[in-house]
Amino acid sequence: MQTLSKETKLTIFYIVLAYIFSIAMRFIWVYQFDGYEPFHFNGQFMINTNDGYLWAEGARDIVGGTYRDVDQTPVTEAPAVLTAFFVKILPFSFESIIFYLPVFLSSLIVIPIILIAKLLKNLEMGLIAALLASIAWSYYNRTMAGYYDTDMLNIVLPMFLLWSIIWAVKTDQNIYLLLTALDILVYRWWYPQSYSLEFAFFGLILVYTLVFDRKNIFNYKLLAIMMFAMMGLDGYTRLALVLISFYIFTQEKFDKYVYYILAAAITTFFVTGGFNPIWVQLKGYIFKESVSVANKGLQLHFFTVVQTIREAGQIPFETFANRISGNVIVFIVSFLGYGYLLFKHRIMLLSLPLVGLGFLAYVGGLRFTVYAVPVLAFGIAFLITELAAKMPTKKLKYLSIVAFTLAILYPNYKHIENYKIPTVFNSAEVKVLEKLNSLTSPNDYTVAWWDYGYPIRYYGDTQTLIDGAKHSGSVNFPVSFILTNPQDVAAKMARLDVEYTEKKLLGDKNQTRFSNIEQMTIDYGFNNTNLFLSELEKDIKLPKRTTDIYLYLPFRMINIYPTVTYFSNINLMNGLQGQHPLFYSSSNFKDSGEKLLLGKNISLNKTNLTLTLGNKTLPIRRFIKTTYTQDKKLHVESKLVNFTSNISLIFMASYNMFLIVDEATYNSTFIQLFVLENYDKELYEMVINTPSAKVFKLKI
Repeated sequence: MQTLSKETKLTIFYIVLAYIFSIAMRFIWVYQFDGYEPFHFNGQFMINTNDGYLWAEGARDIVGGTYRDVDQTPVTEAPAVLTAFFVKILPFSFESIIFYLPVFLSSLIVIPIILIAKLLKNLEMGLIAALLASIAWSYYNRTMAGYYDTDMLNIVLPMFLLWSIIWAVKTDQNIYLLLTALDILVYRWWYPQSYSLEFAFFGLILVYTLVFDRKNIFNYKLLAIMMFAMMGLDGYTRLALVLISFYIFTQEKFDKYVYYILAAAITTFFVTGGFNPIWVQLKGYIFKESVSVANKGLQLHFFTVVQTIREAGQIPFETFANRISGNVIVFIVSFLGYGYLLFKHRIMLLSLPLVGLGFLAYVGGLRFTVYAVPVLAFGIAFLITELAAKMPTKKLKYLSIVAFTLAILYPNYKHIENYKIPTVFNSAEVKVLEKLNSLTSPNDYTVAWWDYGYPIRYYGDTQTLIDGAKHSGSVNFPVSFILTNPQDVAAKMARLDVEYTEKKLLGDKNQTRFSNIEQMTIDYGFNNTNLFLSELEKDIKLPKRTTDIYLYLPFRMINIYPTVTYFSNINLMNGLQGQHPLFYSSSNFKDSGEKLLLGKNISLNKTNLTLTLGNKTLPIRRFIKTTYTQDKKLHVESKLVNFTSNISLIFMASYNMFLIVDEATYNSTFIQLFVLENYDKELYEMVINTPSAKVFKLKI
């Protein structure tokens, strides 16, 4: 039996050490909140990312085997399938597995980092880079305990891809042709949006080959097999093409056909639409538009969700640097070190797609910074080992490595220590959804903003209209309309949108229009959606009732109410945004005696009940105070102040919060039902009433 070499043993030791370190850092949050009941449900930690509930729902349904074919549950998606596999083979609870899975999967990133360093004959660099990358600010944020999402492998897989590409180009060994293609197949299975990064790797290998190694036929084999793996075909077809091409490329007699095979692969890639999703992603994140226009039918205009997602917004340099390296100085040194690494080891030029995608954060949003984390970690790690190599003694060499490594890890450790992010829902909110589950059937619908869609489906086990994936402007419009308009038109829109959604899911051939709202407009005999919406104020005939509808109104929606209004406060025919309604909330106020200082240069004169907004002093229409009594009943006191005013002031005493709203907002379904519990009993029935969330059943 062949014994392992000293280098191999050291490689394994470094991988194990870095892996344990990464896991240990992710247990800091667990230690901090162990025993904190609001973050637990049924004795288990809850997850802290909304999207995780999508995969949890899919995994749960795979394990349980109970779902309809038309349900939105992702039972065929990779995260759900992999989770279900672990649930079946591991002796742990479902909740524990989804909570801790990110910890153990994301820490695998240390393996390709150290293996790449092994090829460069610098294992110490690999260890330092692995330690830093595994806990760097943005990577930790998206892979911490409870962050159960695709991110737990979204950087691990492209780093394995980079490893196999580097080893393929460096060694010309056939096995790396297969490993590279298989990694692309797995990456695409895990994360369908991986097209752009795969294509960038392909393009860079092509350029690298033409500049440095254009006579090496092996590189063209690598490009061809990558192209077969990347095509716009189903996974099994691509796997078959990969295996066939791999067999051909291992037979020397076929070498003369490699260039033709590559040309055929590239042609087929474009013919099968392989580039289309890349272009869609570029349009979404680079060429952002505030309004999208349907290209057929009534050509309605909808507000685009990308404008409201913080992750897709531009960020300042300090945030950009911190998220990649944990500190501006560490980032700058890392960037310089990366440049030096490229100079000394030009094979690392193949890592540029990851750096490029990471730097896209300046125009595409902070979510992309995570891609640059492992590669920039190589940069500063390389500088540390280069500097240590110049030390006069071996003792000083290792002391300097330890000292510099601790220095670059410290700001990231402090971030982890202070990053006390809450779970998506607290235990009180989950109890509301559990009760909702007991009142409903899986065919019923719960209307809520898309932020709450996945948790509602997971805990409440009902259908939803919008969620973390289904939230384009066209589907957000009706839900925004329901939440921000008066109760009567809101109720009609809720019934319409649910029934039209059901018809589409069940394959109704008459549902041919781009969006539900367009289909409604046409079906009710209008060519102008504005006219159709005004018709909702009248007694129109509604579709046949096929399912029950519930409105889920959480207290936390107060923070995003202004964002919700954007999606329906638009002229669908021409895209013009309406005047933004007045809505201001304040929990950080101060009583100065004569005035209540509400923040942002806003104050209330307690004597004459006038509001000062900047340099304007305005009367208020009404002052309302809401308070929960000891038996948890809402008590509302209302005082009419000036009937001519358009502004109302609401003091939610039990929440220690003031709301300043205009008349349109005051009359909205959300304010009337949640804040004031002033609901039309002909239209709604309150079925759950708690301070954290209220649920109403639609009666029509």
